Amino acid sequence: MAVILTINGRSTPATRGELLFDLAERLEVRVPTSCLKQGKCKECMVEVTEGIDALSEPTVCERHLKGNFRLSCQCHVVSDAGAVRCHTMRRGHMRIERHALGLPLSNQVLQPDPAVTRDGDRILIDGVEIDRSSGPIHGLAMDLGTTTVVLRLLNLETGELIADASFENPQRFGGSDVMSRIQYDSEHPGKLLRRTLAGYLTHAIEEFPVDPKTIYEMVVVGNSTMRDLFFRQSVYSIGQNPYRSITEIEMAAGKRSTTSLTETGRRCLLPIHPKARVYGVPVISGHVGADAAACMLAVDLAHEDHLICIMDIGTNTELILGNRHRILAASCPAGPAFEGGAIACGMPALDGAIEDVVIEDDGAYRLVVIGDGPAEGICGSGLVAAMSELVRTGQMNEMGRFAGDRDRIALDEAHGIFFHESDVNELAQAKGANVAGLHVVFSNYGLEFGDVDRFYLAGGFGRHLKVEAAQRIGLIPNLPASRVVQVGNAAIEGASIALLSCSKRRELEALVRRVEHCRLETHPDFFDFFVEGCQFKPMESMRQVAG
Repeated sequence: MAVILTINGRSTPATRGELLFDLAERLEVRVPTSCLKQGKCKECMVEVTEGIDALSEPTVCERHLKGNFRLSCQCHVVSDAGAVRCHTMRRGHMRIERHALGLPLSNQVLQPDPAVTRDGDRILIDGVEIDRSSGPIHGLAMDLGTTTVVLRLLNLETGELIADASFENPQRFGGSDVMSRIQYDSEHPGKLLRRTLAGYLTHAIEEFPVDPKTIYEMVVVGNSTMRDLFFRQSVYSIGQNPYRSITEIEMAAGKRSTTSLTETGRRCLLPIHPKARVYGVPVISGHVGADAAACMLAVDLAHEDHLICIMDIGTNTELILGNRHRILAASCPAGPAFEGGAIACGMPALDGAIEDVVIEDDGAYRLVVIGDGPAEGICGSGLVAAMSELVRTGQMNEMGRFAGDRDRIALDEAHGIFFHESDVNELAQAKGANVAGLHVVFSNYGLEFGDVDRFYLAGGFGRHLKVEAAQRIGLIPNLPASRVVQVGNAAIEGASIALLSCSKRRELEALVRRVEHCRLETHPDFFDFFVEGCQFKPMESMRQVAG
């Protein structure tokens, strides 16, 4: 008898005493590590989704982990039978949005104007020599999300995209949302969240087809919490009313002139040039972070006369509304549901994720799976499509209740993929937060949804969302299809622009100071907006809800 271990979809018999790390190696599943199974680097995490009782008790090296997260080098099989299913924090190949689409700057050739320049064999940052080399000059742009991390490697002299990479944010062991991460960082000494991320970034950078020491500058965007954690800032204040980054507090006190941050490659624990500059794009206010600022740069908002709205749906949804004359912004603490978190069979947009659902006339479910293999779970776009189809066919009402006495629906029974009524409750809460945010921002601007000239759906989730399905369940406004632009990863696009152009970086520094931050909870109709948003029906105008 033996335990059947499945890791990242690959299976092998496992006998008592075998380490998960060794079993992963047998299956040729790469588990990140820097300490050679000593339990020190904290990188070799796996999340156990089945059979945790067949594994040894956590060791002292794992005391920083909660729930079903384990270090594979510390965890061994203690049973003679059963099944264990787990996955690393870097499962398969994530779907990367390599380019933002339909953006004002996407059809223009951006002339590189980087901070890093060359004078003969001298490599300079803002005119100060940091190295001698005749080789290429590279830069790195990073979109540090709560759930995923995206990297772009660029040639700073030509603007050419050399390579990109992405992986699940390994900090998820500290919680799936920013408030959980803030609490974890406050309670656990040693900056474990930052150190774990640095280990994963190191592996990703070392896999690029260039010498890491030729990377002389890095631009980082992310929500306020993710950015500040990366730069070793205290994030305690972001978790306390009025929810402001320490940089925002210091700027208000006159202690700094910008909310941007600067560090060196060495102090960021990365294998790039030790004197490389790591620049954290300024945050806007509160939870409206550097990723939202990067989106403004990507859509060229500083020069936009038309009224536009940017919505980047995620664990922390960012909203921006305005043009070059006036800009409003808000953040919506939606939680991880639309990224597959807190959903029974939910998962990120990786190979094996159901990304689209269609209910045929005969009631059969037609599924589209990323990678065209067997279904392993369902990601955000699939969840929206599933709910839209259930509403369309009358199998779910506007309140999110299934017809009949069912509490779950089999999407792919053969592979154990079910959609539960409890999942709908999680998604309703997330949708309600997003919809309330839209209502508050438009209300504060004095506009209706129909006044928008272009509605940008940013991020990987927004890029692959079926617009008609999102409108049917009321996730986004009912605007003509010609006004809705699915732009992909606008945040990494903005980070890349800031990396390549000092003039655009200065433009962004000035632009963020003009943004008016809307705090959702202070709006008198926030609760009504939220309750309305929890229902699965087309979004009504602001006046209809408030009236």
